[in-house]
Amino acid sequence: MTSAHAFRIFEQSIETYHVLDSVNQSFENPYDSSTLDHLLYRKNWIDTVQWHYEDLIREPGIDPVAALELKRKIDASNQDRTDTVEYIDSYFLQQFKAIDTLPEATINTESPAWAIDRLSILALKIYHMQEEANRASASEAHRTACAKKLAVLLEQKVDLSTAIDQLLADMAAGRKYMKEYKQMKMYNDDSLNPVLYQKKS
Repeated sequence: MTSAHAFRIFEQSIETYHVLDSVNQSFENPYDSSTLDHLLYRKNWIDTVQWHYEDLIREPGIDPVAALELKRKIDASNQDRTDTVEYIDSYFLQQFKAIDTLPEATINTESPAWAIDRLSILALKIYHMQEEANRASASEAHRTACAKKLAVLLEQKVDLSTAIDQLLADMAAGRKYMKEYKQMKMYNDDSLNPVLYQKKS
């Protein structure tokens, strides 16, 4: 896998979502469930829906009951996102398990999947900033400001993509190794969140 390949899948997911542009649309994954591409597409779809959840919940006149329901959906989406990232890391652990690491090998500050998570979010930022840079109803000043922000995002894409590809190459050569640390989110666990477990006692 390369960062360019992952980014193309993210773009495909984003474009497909925006055909209907609805958080309530059904999800269909075009990739075989046994493949990494399946996980990458699912990962970005989760991010894309959550991006629009975050837009909706910021509606100034939103009904408080609807806002709470939406907040619950965002919480569930965050957990789904985390689980999917961990599945992607499991793929890389399997891929590199037979590699003999060099004595001087080092661990990276983040795992491959969490770097790919950042690339997925960046794909969404680029898509929506491009929309704003081209929005006919916006002022020229707005479009110019967004075009400058878009240029920065595109530079970030180059840097992040390069870092991901270098990390994967280093792991394949044994210069880097990875560990899979579960996120262990506590707020969703009714045995760890005191607000939840105190309600049960």
